[in-house]
Amino acid sequence: MNNANNPPLLEIRNVSKSFGRFRALKGVSLSVNAGEIHSLMGENGAGKSTLMKILAGAHRPDEGSEILIDGRPVTIDGPMAAKALGIAIIYQELALAPNLTVAENIYLGREPSRGALIDRDAMAAGVGTVLQRLGASFTAHCKVAALSIAERQLVEIARALHARSRLLIMDEPTTTLSERETERLFELVRQLRQEGLAIVYISHRMKEVYELSDRVSVLRDGAYAGTLEHGAITPDAVVSMMVGRDLSSFYKKVHDAHRSQGRAILSVRGVTDGRRIHPCSFDIREGEVLGIAGLVGAGRTELARLIYGADPRTGGTISVDGREADIRSPLSAINAGIAYLTEDRKLLGLMLDMSVSENLNLGVIARDARAGGFLNLRKARRRTASAIEATGIRAASPAVPVGGLSGGNQQKVLLSRLLETQPRVLILDEPTRGVDIGAKSEIYRLIDRLARDGVGVAVISSELPEIVGICDRVLVMREGAIAGEVGGAAGSGQITQENIMAIATSAVPDAA
Repeated sequence: MNNANNPPLLEIRNVSKSFGRFRALKGVSLSVNAGEIHSLMGENGAGKSTLMKILAGAHRPDEGSEILIDGRPVTIDGPMAAKALGIAIIYQELALAPNLTVAENIYLGREPSRGALIDRDAMAAGVGTVLQRLGASFTAHCKVAALSIAERQLVEIARALHARSRLLIMDEPTTTLSERETERLFELVRQLRQEGLAIVYISHRMKEVYELSDRVSVLRDGAYAGTLEHGAITPDAVVSMMVGRDLSSFYKKVHDAHRSQGRAILSVRGVTDGRRIHPCSFDIREGEVLGIAGLVGAGRTELARLIYGADPRTGGTISVDGREADIRSPLSAINAGIAYLTEDRKLLGLMLDMSVSENLNLGVIARDARAGGFLNLRKARRRTASAIEATGIRAASPAVPVGGLSGGNQQKVLLSRLLETQPRVLILDEPTRGVDIGAKSEIYRLIDRLARDGVGVAVISSELPEIVGICDRVLVMREGAIAGEVGGAAGSGQITQENIMAIATSAVPDAA
């Protein structure tokens, strides 16, 4: 942490930035000390990315803004100026050349030479020292294309350290990492803090922020909302600063036991793929929010894909409203009244280059086609306007590419498209992954509204507070099977994180 007699490593004063009439930042002031992990939080659109791009030299701040390094005013008029000041940023989408080696990526643009040739021995030696310091298991000669995402991230960090960076900005660094890789990253971040680096850590994952941060600063609607010191960092405090309401308002306050006692909409009996998923049987009832929990690799997504027809099943039956459905593909599932929200919306859910309107109407094009195969554009426009209003999608225009929207708005586009198929059963796989707190709250309200309208909703989530907060009953999977249930008449106790984890980790006997 910073010595009281020394100025902060970074101080920004009254930083503003406008894009035309839109004010992305409104007089933001905060400081970051050497040897601290300073988290920056805020909803999508709060101004975090704009502020970081100003520090990285990608944007110029408006007149009257001031940035100081070690107490001295500086001008950051481009990426090279930022690097010269010791500022490095690791974006969520890693900026590496996969066809080059680790050493070539780290030295890119500043390669040492020996006569007219690049001195590759010097490059390997210089990079080797940094990789050893970081505990890397790969060498300077490895091609980046052959590395895992976690290893590539390590290359980015090595590049920052090799350039003698003093301020490291990390934007959502754990989005694509496993739990073990995340733990290793945390160890490394703490090590860098001990070595005196200032680290700005941007994440939507509250647990990470509480675990790592020395301080947390919050932006809200482009303005500075405040900073919390380590001892004052609590969920309620952070959420209140971000969205103006406490954490309890995110979830239903009372689990509705009656929802788990109604008529079964979906009946799954002995569904299996003969490999990963053992025969599974359960019901989803009308108006019920059913949670499906378990550790990573327990088989939650695999079971959902079998029900939806995305993967072939070798046994079992699926019935909707008491009638057995012959589900052999996602189309047959949709026709039977089952919709599925994939956990990977970018790869498997959305057409990122297509517009918001095109994505919203993608699932019902055939239904809207006029005689002769022509599209009913008037109906599509009405549907788009209705969906945008109903789910609160924030987009400059229905014609903008969906890939340019925030994670929360992308998720709402995908949800809206599924709802246009008028499903009786909606399976949501990690519905709030990668979205900000405000969008999470809106998605939770939408789930509750669908349940009240009689839709049967299944929620697969790795966030136990989410499962506990929004579900009326929870199935717990372990090693490809349903190991137990909490909540509801047949459950083994109340819906708590402790009861769920006890089943997930086999701390209690298997359910009969």
